[in-house]
Amino acid sequence: MLIQRLPQHFDADPKKVILLYLDPGQSDRLTRFAAFAEKLSDEQADRLLEHTASLFEHRHRRYHELLLAHAAIGKKAMSPAPVLTAKQELVFGSYLTKEYSVEAAALFNPSIVPHPDQSGLAADETRFVLTLRSVGEGHISSIGFMEGVIDAQNKITFTPQGPWRTAGTKVNIPGGDDDHYDIVFDDSIPLSERVIFPQASSESMGMEDLRMVRVVDGDVIRYLGTYTAYNGRNIRSKMLETTDFKHFHIRDLKGSEVDNKGMAYFPRKVDGQYTMLSRQGGEACGIMQSNDYMTWNKKQAHQKPFRDFELVQIGNCGSPIETPEGWLMLTHHVGPMRRYTLGVSLLDLEQPQIIRAILDKPLLEPLESEREGYVPNVLYTCGWMQHGSSILIPYAMSDVAVGFAMADIKNLVDHLLTCQV
Repeated sequence: MLIQRLPQHFDADPKKVILLYLDPGQSDRLTRFAAFAEKLSDEQADRLLEHTASLFEHRHRRYHELLLAHAAIGKKAMSPAPVLTAKQELVFGSYLTKEYSVEAAALFNPSIVPHPDQSGLAADETRFVLTLRSVGEGHISSIGFMEGVIDAQNKITFTPQGPWRTAGTKVNIPGGDDDHYDIVFDDSIPLSERVIFPQASSESMGMEDLRMVRVVDGDVIRYLGTYTAYNGRNIRSKMLETTDFKHFHIRDLKGSEVDNKGMAYFPRKVDGQYTMLSRQGGEACGIMQSNDYMTWNKKQAHQKPFRDFELVQIGNCGSPIETPEGWLMLTHHVGPMRRYTLGVSLLDLEQPQIIRAILDKPLLEPLESEREGYVPNVLYTCGWMQHGSSILIPYAMSDVAVGFAMADIKNLVDHLLTCQV
């Protein structure tokens, strides 16, 4: 047996809500909200605020702060801006605020990396960060996080999650444009509470399928992730960079070859160049290399669909894992009835455009219990992680739940070397 499923799994949870600005849509609504707030006495405002807080404050960490922030946005859109007391500002802001359930529609396509903090663990334990694609009202995709520890017996223990979810604060870059910005979280906000919600017009309908990897470049260690920005009509490839999962840089990828989905960084340079897995023509795997990890102008077709269970398309499922025999590349395959399965290929260590072996059958297929969901018959992931001599694979079940599986690296490589290309 090449792979073994683990008992842990979790489902989408509609109780995970964040606070967002509610666009009133019409300027007369802003005027109406402000006029109502201006007429309130302190006593009247207190009663209304206490009632609203009794329904919502316990569900959010930054409740008052965000009401005031949303009030400021509303006032900025008005001329002249209304003059309000502190309590009236909170009332005004409450009419410009909404709850958004980040997982109301779907939870899927995880990625996984070693946590930057490995302190306090036994030698055979690994702390990890799990990233997740969450989909809520309007089919908008955001990025969520979980953290946990896997031990020598491959038992996973997740860090307990609190009741709140908090969207990061956007920080504009001096001289930057809409697509280049930072997201910042306060130290007091636990990792599993953090949500990166779309901030740019190019990603207004979602930040899709983050493929995260820990990249070592000499003495520099950074976490890089690529994702698909979607505005309801067009896609573009963007990059997320962090060192601590508190401060994130969001940037556009550049170059002539970043016009497709499914890009994934290698965890180190290959032959002195940054290297990336990519999708070619929307249906095959490719390799790209560059001297600059932001700019990609060279591509090479790689693995194309040729078997019955992948004739629709194949693509990578995140960054490759290095072994002495070569790079293990996790792949997804789409066959009859849009059924998604996972596979593995072995790439040459120094020339990854050379495929040494392709697994002769799917590595992981949806079970009967995993095939029902928002998008049925789909088993998919955006990354895997080495843990000792094994690989931990988180995977999505038909876009409504996430499960886990383990594979022994030696067994997998040994079997691959018996397969033909």
